[in-house]
Amino acid sequence: MIKMIRLDERMIHGQVAIKWSRHLGVDRIIVANDDAAANPIIQKSLMMAAPTTAKVAIKSVVDSIALLKDPRANDLKILVIVSNPEDLLMILEEINNVPLINIGNYGRIAKKQGEAVRKTYGSNLYAYDSEVETFKKILSHKVETIYQTTPEDTPEKLEKVLAL
Repeated sequence: MIKMIRLDERMIHGQVAIKWSRHLGVDRIIVANDDAAANPIIQKSLMMAAPTTAKVAIKSVVDSIALLKDPRANDLKILVIVSNPEDLLMILEEINNVPLINIGNYGRIAKKQGEAVRKTYGSNLYAYDSEVETFKKILSHKVETIYQTTPEDTPEKLEKVLAL
């Protein structure tokens, strides 16, 4: 069962490996990212950063959805990590019973759109207007969606952070 989906453009790093995985008590982490799934160097670096307390799968978004739909996933405690809002929306459109979405770090290193500058919505959240539109679609799924960098931070509703 999915415990949480986290949007974090860095995917697996200290906050995820140490803080979030322990806070959630997960035994599996699924990184749903097409680029990482296709690149052995990215996979190796993510695996090096992964906690020893959870088994990690690095899959394309489509393959991650298939993995999450497998009935055996119901017996697991899964943290799903995506690196962009579009992949998060794709998963939400296919997977039911997502209890929580956590927006952590996004927009600082994400793919740029020409010379446009992302607007600042939090200390670790930056988005183009088109990405805010994707966030609105995510919110339309009525899953609790919070902006929270670490478990120690106070969670804020994404609607409030984006001033929607």
